[in-house]
Amino acid sequence: MDLTERLDAMEAAIRKPSFRQSSGKANEVNYWIFDYPPEKELEIRERIEYMKHKNSKGTDGFELVVFDLYDIIIDFLEGKNFIEKCCEFEKKRGIQRIVKAVSNSMKVSEDDSLIVQYILDHTPENAIVFLTGVGKSYPLLRSHNVLNNLHQSYLHAPVVMFFPGTYNEQELILFNEIKDDNYYRAFRLVK
Repeated sequence: MDLTERLDAMEAAIRKPSFRQSSGKANEVNYWIFDYPPEKELEIRERIEYMKHKNSKGTDGFELVVFDLYDIIIDFLEGKNFIEKCCEFEKKRGIQRIVKAVSNSMKVSEDDSLIVQYILDHTPENAIVFLTGVGKSYPLLRSHNVLNNLHQSYLHAPVVMFFPGTYNEQELILFNEIKDDNYYRAFRLVK
């Protein structure tokens, strides 16, 4: 299937009432990954925007909630007046120190992750959650951390992470070049 056919299949899949049930294939929380070629990022963004607008009419029986992980990070940093400090710190110490500092301040790898808490706080009943911005967030955020922490927090809405790269239900390969980590709890939404 080409990308348009896969997106059509994804949209049809999430509209089925069975998709919104709180259990997946093995009675676990309903977590899915829609992987795609990184160079198709703009097409993905357009389709998600189209789906969000279409859903806003209230005829789907669920609310489509889209969280851009990068926007969550930037909003946090701006709220703490850290943007300029991060730029200065990066010049002096390098990107890896910024990654560590942002990760620590947002508790990215911890059970009480601020990103996960934000998602929990802003997800209404009867929703489907789309997670975007994975590529824009690299290297500040690793997708497997978000998925692991969401899984532990028991978000009861189905979650679809849009992943620019490859997911084979065993490992995440960001941009088809960077092995993110092994992850087994999510399924590919459309193959």
